[in-house]
Amino acid sequence: MAEITDTAEVPEPGGSSDDRKPRRGGKRGKKGPLGRLGLFYRQIVAELRKVVWPTRQQLTTYTIVVIIFVLVMIGFIFVIDFGFSEAVKFVFG
Repeated sequence: MAEITDTAEVPEPGGSSDDRKPRRGGKRGKKGPLGRLGLFYRQIVAELRKVVWPTRQQLTTYTIVVIIFVLVMIGFIFVIDFGFSEAVKFVFG
């Protein structure tokens, strides 16, 4: 049976096992402004390829739901506004 002792060596947080200087910049630090801009656009295209785009039916459904919700909210706010305006007319003449 193995014994657990308090003498186990634990590396310091942020420290490394060898004494090399930390790298600065990496690959991005060696490129010029146009190279960094090209990398930026390549990363954008790569992220857009990961997007799951909705089908036409889903898009139509979402659009109809949003339009109906907006119309309901317009009606609700109209009723509240009309009620407040009538109450103000009643109170202040």
